[in-house]
Parts: sequence; structure tokens; C-alpha cells
Amino acid sequence: MSSESSEHKRLGHKFIIAMWIALMVMVFFLFNNVLEKDYNPNQQIQISESGQQRSVVLKRNRYGHYVSDGKINNTPVTFLLDTGASDISIPEKIAKKLKLKYGQQRRYQTANGTIIGYLTNLNSVSIGNIKLQNVRASINPRMNNDEILLGMTFLKNIEFTQRGDTLILRQ
Repeated sequence: MSSESSEHKRLGHKFIIAMWIALMVMVFFLFNNVLEKDYNPNQQIQISESGQQRSVVLKRNRYGHYVSDGKINNTPVTFLLDTGASDISIPEKIAKKLKLKYGQQRRYQTANGTIIGYLTNLNSVSIGNIKLQNVRASINPRMNNDEILLGMTFLKNIEFTQRGDTLILRQ
């Protein structure tokens, strides 16, 4: 009887441990999802079209930046809009995933000093229903982020208006 009782206790302890592990995994995924939405509130972009004009409405994240899902050459990416960046700046690890061609070396002045990047050309860049073809970009070997700086080679072709925590892009 006592060996059967100790067997039940061990089984009960294992069950409790398994339940705690499952609960911790669920809390981790829930918390991770909340953080991701906090960082990128534009995972589902609000779009509209009126005749030839296309527009996208973006919300500012809690850190004061506009982060948005988009596409480069029809591959999903995450953009950080940066009016201070002359080109679209792509971290090297993402450029390799996108199979971008390395072009001419170019010297760039960044907030972190001077770097050497490589020119490249993107067949298409899009956010929501706004899409541009044949856009210049640069591959940045020093960038370790998971997002791409969406610079002026894209933004100069778009009208944008900021109101409060909202940015409206119009093509």
C-alpha cells in the first residue's frame, strides 16, 4: 500500500511540475505578444484608396517611433521609418535572407560614426497598399537590428503628415 501511495505522490508531483511549466510557457508567449504589439502597433495596417491616391495610417509606438510591417521584393520585413536616413538601410543579415546583390561601396555618416555600406537596388518596397518600384537602398554590415531603416529613397516619393501619435502616408 505504501509503495502504491508513494507512486501516486510522485505522479502527482510530476503532474504539478508539468502544469507549472505549461503555465510559464503560456505566460511567456502572451507577454512576448504584448511586447511585440507595444513595439510594432502597425502589424495590421489601416489603408484606404481614393481614386489614384493610396494612403496608410500608422500609429507611433510607445518609444516614439513609427514601426511597420511591409515588404521588400514581396518578402515580409519590419520597417522603422527614419527621415534622417538618406537610403533604405538594410542590416546585412536581412540582406542575405533577401538575396540582395552587393553593389558599389559607399561611405555613410551615421549616429554611430562613419561606416562603409554597399549600394543595392530593390525591385519593390511596400507598406500596406503603397508600393514603389526600383528603389535604391544600402546594405549595412554594422547594423544588428531586425528592422530596416526606411529612409528618404522611399519617403521622398510619399507625402506624409503627422497628427499626434498618428502618421499618414499618401502616394
